[in-house]
Amino acid sequence: MPRDVAEAARARSGPSGLSAYVAAAVARQIERDNLNELISVAEADHGPIGEEEIQARRDILLQARRQQQRPSDPHAA
Repeated sequence: MPRDVAEAARARSGPSGLSAYVAAAVARQIERDNLNELISVAEADHGPIGEEEIQARRDILLQARRQQQRPSDPHAA
């Protein structure tokens, strides 16, 4: 690992230590790799996903997040 990267990781690792920080980073990368594999399989079966469809899904996620952040109405049924 390059020295500057190791130093930055050490500085950010906090009380859990460098090993835990690196383990978490590797776990996130494995999740991304797994998701990329799923996307590749889905695109092989159904074709590539268009930008319009991606944006539509982003809009749905954004709307869901906004709804979660709204305070609940005590008068709602």
